[in-house]
Amino acid sequence: MGRRKRGQDIHGWVLLDKPYDMTSTEAVGKVRRLFDAKKAGHAGTLDPLATGLLPIALGEATKTVPLAQEGDKTYRFTVRWGESTDTLDAEGDVTARSDIRPDRAAIETALPRFVGDIEQVPPKFSAIKIDGERAYDLARDGIVVELEPRPVRIERLEIVGMPTADETVFEMDCGKGTYVRSLARDLAFELGTEGHISELRRTRVGGFTESAAISLDELADLAHKGRAFEGLAPVETALDDIPALAVTEDEAAQIRQGRAIVLLPRIAQELRALRRPRDISGKDGSRMAVAMCGEMAVALGEAQAGKFQPSRVFNHNA
Repeated sequence: MGRRKRGQDIHGWVLLDKPYDMTSTEAVGKVRRLFDAKKAGHAGTLDPLATGLLPIALGEATKTVPLAQEGDKTYRFTVRWGESTDTLDAEGDVTARSDIRPDRAAIETALPRFVGDIEQVPPKFSAIKIDGERAYDLARDGIVVELEPRPVRIERLEIVGMPTADETVFEMDCGKGTYVRSLARDLAFELGTEGHISELRRTRVGGFTESAAISLDELADLAHKGRAFEGLAPVETALDDIPALAVTEDEAAQIRQGRAIVLLPRIAQELRALRRPRDISGKDGSRMAVAMCGEMAVALGEAQAGKFQPSRVFNHNA
């Protein structure tokens, strides 16, 4: 007797509003159980003390996770001045104190130095691997490690509130790999004081926004009523900013077999001319596109030399 498959074939995105004090892995597990889904993943880790948008992919949507992760993010966060911590957030132990509280003018003068392409040293309490070990595991064991600066890009950084002299609220648009905690550390240093993140919320991941997010409690309530699918967005949701190539049923059948299809000269020319917010050009001059048969994504692939070659085929019936 064969082994019974675990879970169901559920495909789509859950735009979860992750609660405070929960790891991203725990959140994925809870969503997966609510849907009894066979396969799940997420598009970008959120710290346990952070809240906000955590896109969770189920089934065939996991094939689009790398694309979602490449998208820019928006964060709203609060820096508490006067204390630095070893984790750079409110969870850690205080490592230094300062009586200096920067005013709005001083902060706004410093902000332009952190916008654009900059170098940033990741927090020692991060998931970066060092010789096969996570940096946070080494830090918890008291092992001192030197993390190398990494290039990141910050598109926008501005003050949105100063509720007290001890706190400043910011909003930031940034690229992949940017650490908000590192930014707080470096900004405090630039201002001649100490500081750490006291609140952090992610409000956007690529084309996903918090306005479409659903809480775990809301999702659990829908699941209890047998309506969990109302909280599920289509696989195609993550592909909105990728050039779409309309294909016929016959072409879709070829693509699902991993075979390339020939593009009409006009279509090939249009794909070459397309530009996207993030670079998807291959080194060989190819352009990424998504083959669509009606409203359903058939495959991601590359358009080159008048052909579309599939690289990730979607099997919505798997």
